Amino acid sequence: MALKPEPTAPFHSVQYALRVLETVSRHGGGVTDVQIARETGLPVAHLSSLLLMLRREGYVEQVADGAYVIGDSLVLLGSGLTRREALEGKLQETLTELRDSVGAAVYISRYIDGEVKITQFAAGPRTPAVNEWVDFRSAAHASAVGKCLLTQLDQNGRRDHLSHHKIARLTSRTITNEKVLFSKLDSQPPTVPVLDLQEYAVGTVCAAVPLTAGAAVGCLALSLPIEHAHRLRSAADTLNRRAAPVVLSLAI
Repeated sequence: MALKPEPTAPFHSVQYALRVLETVSRHGGGVTDVQIARETGLPVAHLSSLLLMLRREGYVEQVADGAYVIGDSLVLLGSGLTRREALEGKLQETLTELRDSVGAAVYISRYIDGEVKITQFAAGPRTPAVNEWVDFRSAAHASAVGKCLLTQLDQNGRRDHLSHHKIARLTSRTITNEKVLFSKLDSQPPTVPVLDLQEYAVGTVCAAVPLTAGAAVGCLALSLPIEHAHRLRSAADTLNRRAAPVVLSLAI
C-alpha cells in the first residue's frame, strides 16, 4: 500500500520507518532508495531523512554500491530470547545520546496496570535526575511525566487513576482542582510537549512528549534544575524531534 507522507505527524511518522524496514528486510542482497520509494510509495526526498535516522540508529546499513541492508540493531532486536535485553540496551544507548544532546536527564515512562512507572532513564553528574521527593505514582497530576500519560487516557481512566491517587498540593504551583486539571489535559495539543514548571518540585522544571507505539501509553521526558529553566523549551523541542528512534524501538 502506498503511503502519503504527513510532514506534521509526530516523530516523522514511525509507521513509515517500519514500512521501510520491512522493505529492506525483504531484499536480503540490498535495495536502493529508489526501489524502497517505489515499494513504499514514499518520495525519495521524504525517504532520505528516514534512512538517515535508521542508519544513525543502526537499523540499516548502506553498502558499497549504495544499496541498503538490515543493520546490527535490527538483527539484535530479533535474536530470540535476548530480544528484551537487546531492546533495553538499545533504548539505554539512545537515551544516553539524547541526554547528551539536550543537556538534561531523560526518562522513559509507561502507564502500566494503572500506575506511572519510570522504566528507564539516563542521568549524569552534569545532568542530575529529578529528586523523587514524592513517589511519581502519586504525583501524576503535577509532574510532566504524569500529565503526559494522563492526556493519553480517557475521562474514565483519569478518574480511576485519581480515585487511587488523590490530588495533593506539592508546591504552590500544583493544580489541585480536578476540573481545572482535566481542562488543561484536554486542551494540550498532542504534538506540543507537556511542561511542569515547578508543579512537582520547587527548583525543577520538566517536559514530556507522548510515545505512541500500538496501544501502549508512554512518554519521553526530561528534567532541568531551575537555573537552566531558560533552556526548557528548546530542550523540549529537541526531545520531540529526537523521539522517533525511541518510538521505533518500542514498536519493533
